[in-house]
Amino acid sequence: MAPSKGDASVSCSQPENGFLNSLSLLSSEKAVQELLQQSPVQSTDDHLIEFSDAMRTVAKALRRAAEGKASAQAEAAEWKRKYELERARNLLLEHKEQSHRENNGDDERTENLASRSNEQSEQCCGSNGICSHEVLRDGDRDSASKVVPNKCARKASFKLSWCCKGDQSDQHKHDIVSFERGNITTAERSSKQISLKWESQPQTVIILTKPNSTSVRILCAEMVRWLREQKKLDIYVEPRVRAELLTESSYYNFVHTWKGETEIMLLHTKVDLVVTLGGDGTVLWAASMFKGPVPPVVPFSLGSLGFMTPFHSERYQEYLDSILKGPISITLRHRLQCHVIREAAKNEYETEGPILVLNEVTIDRGISSYLTNLECYCDNSFVTCVQGDGLILSTTSGSTAYSLAAGGSMVHPQVPGILFTPICPHSLSFRPLILPEHVTLRVQVPFNSRSHAWASFDGKDRKRLAAGDALVCSMAPWPVPTACQVDSTSDFLNSIHDGLHWNLRKTQSFDGPRDA
Repeated sequence: MAPSKGDASVSCSQPENGFLNSLSLLSSEKAVQELLQQSPVQSTDDHLIEFSDAMRTVAKALRRAAEGKASAQAEAAEWKRKYELERARNLLLEHKEQSHRENNGDDERTENLASRSNEQSEQCCGSNGICSHEVLRDGDRDSASKVVPNKCARKASFKLSWCCKGDQSDQHKHDIVSFERGNITTAERSSKQISLKWESQPQTVIILTKPNSTSVRILCAEMVRWLREQKKLDIYVEPRVRAELLTESSYYNFVHTWKGETEIMLLHTKVDLVVTLGGDGTVLWAASMFKGPVPPVVPFSLGSLGFMTPFHSERYQEYLDSILKGPISITLRHRLQCHVIREAAKNEYETEGPILVLNEVTIDRGISSYLTNLECYCDNSFVTCVQGDGLILSTTSGSTAYSLAAGGSMVHPQVPGILFTPICPHSLSFRPLILPEHVTLRVQVPFNSRSHAWASFDGKDRKRLAAGDALVCSMAPWPVPTACQVDSTSDFLNSIHDGLHWNLRKTQSFDGPRDA
């Protein structure tokens, strides 16, 4: 029986051997095109457009609601954080008041015991500051007790405090990090500006001068006379300067000096204040004289370029009068302590040194034409192998010296850190580093090095480093306290503006093209 038309159409759409007939596909596409071209579909499209517009409106409303909810949650979280910070601050204040009351009670009991025993003892400043005994004296209390009493009495004591701008108290505001409910927050942070306040009147001053300068020699004689007559101070100068003063007049016979290294080592037990007349080199010389604790340094600018000499010599009477009265802002300039360990040493304790540097220690290739080959370690972890002209290990005070010329960063001197700056490295990816102050750096000349290396400390005292020799550097425990004219930050910024003309350029003209 022959199939009908309907059956024929159905049979036409059936697959043959699992594939569709190409003629059926063509007819289906024509049918779809005819359906899209029909006019009755227009009304359906209008309804779909209206429905889509309504859905978009609903989506916008839902999005605004979600944004409002998120904003409310963020605001609630911010208020919660502020509440927790305020609560932590209140708890801290209560703890400070309680500890203050306890300290007052301990002080009263100590004073009663001292009055009964009638013994003369040195009073510490407590936990709110840094005592002069910590800064200016070694840790050997037995040796300190053997000092002649009248010599110790002439030593002025002072107190160093961390101060905040706008806070009149000398209380130390610690950095407090709290961990509560999974959040780490810093409740209080100090500006770390250090203030020096004399607790007894300074009695002895040492004046260090730049040599071979007529203007410095004249100013030194005038300053010595003024300090003696107006301030009644004992004055120490270098043997060379004392000879120059006595050549000028026998009036300066009262000026003291020293003989030999032994007396230089004991200067910090006699001197209350150091005055330098020169540039940064004179400050480096003054720091090198004190192998341990350093008295406060007042640097006057009489050199060609000074990043550490904020005081002008024309107003020395005004400055010194203010400093002797106190309190004054100071900058604690950290120093590096260096040891040379020879290859023949039996252990790490057989060293040459220590050598203290205020600016930098430099390891270079010297007169050799070969690249330096230096293996560097940080706390026994390998850092890199330096191949180039050398390496600079600098303090932050020395960041504006040789390290700056070699491409290192300028760092605020109050920042505790060690600058790791290569000198002309033979690598495009070797960039300078700034390491924390608590690390110990070891620079060693490997046995496969083609030549020796040379180490210099603040530009002098060069030492040869042969294959197998090592230089170990760490932060010294005795900083150099230098007086500030304004404060540490202002003096630093003024020094790079005046000394380096940092970022000095003509201002862009205002009458050029502008944004609409």
